[in-house]
Amino acid sequence: MQTVKIYATSTCPYCIRAKQILKANGVEQLDEIRVDEAPEQRVKMMEITGRRTVPQIFIGTTYVGGCDDLVSLESLGVLLPLLNAACVNQRMIFLCPCTLRVSVLRFHE
Repeated sequence: MQTVKIYATSTCPYCIRAKQILKANGVEQLDEIRVDEAPEQRVKMMEITGRRTVPQIFIGTTYVGGCDDLVSLESLGVLLPLLNAACVNQRMIFLCPCTLRVSVLRFHE
């Protein structure tokens, strides 16, 4: 299973929900970066993602987005293959129905 990094705060309900979804899909360990405890990490998160809200989620080297994006990946059946890297070196076009944001997901080993 790929490593999962999540930028989060302790009280954010979307962060809590995202972590529940990841755990329900077999993620046993998260690399959680608490931006409420380390403000410089929020700055870094914003530089990497262009977003200021949490959670911001990375699966392996793939930037997933926020909780809504994670929910969409799960409902489309894409989350588990991404977590398990079953589609190595393939790309998938993904349209988040919540934000209408188009993403190109690249699966890596």
